Amino acid sequence: MTISQSTLDAARASGTSSVGAIDVNSIGGGSLQLMFAKLQLSLAESSKSNAMNYINDIQKTQEEQKQLATMLQKARQLQADASKSDADSKNVTEMPADMKQYMDANGLAYDKAGNDNLHFKDEWDVAVTSLQGRLDSLGTDTQQKMVFVQDFMGQYNSYLQGANSVIQQSNQTLADLAKTR
Repeated sequence: MTISQSTLDAARASGTSSVGAIDVNSIGGGSLQLMFAKLQLSLAESSKSNAMNYINDIQKTQEEQKQLATMLQKARQLQADASKSDADSKNVTEMPADMKQYMDANGLAYDKAGNDNLHFKDEWDVAVTSLQGRLDSLGTDTQQKMVFVQDFMGQYNSYLQGANSVIQQSNQTLADLAKTR
């Protein structure tokens, strides 16, 4: 599964909507600089929250990738076992129930000839290819989510630096004012 344009738009909208929810009038303080610093900190928190959502998604995807890699290895082994045949018969191996359930739940293709879970070596090709495709897709999805995390963390750092800069400028202004008195 790759991230679609609608997912990208939703991510952008969530960032924009969380910023739009900030009520600048309720930030408080009489100093425009401090109000701006608070706004920067609020935006930093929004970016951090968005990054954490993607990090949680990445962790879930990585767990699925581990399970899928194990399943793919098992399917390849079952395919190899099915290829062991003697002159009189062909061997078949049975697809485990959890593998069939995962493949059905994720819309993955596998041979359904005979309406059973028994597969000849050649019939395993479809399942192995489907599982490998899903694993590759999850890898691509994880990479794209990592790019989003990097982007949000860059925003987070930028907002924190902006807030820090404004606070330092405010402190310098107050120090200069104190010297003139």
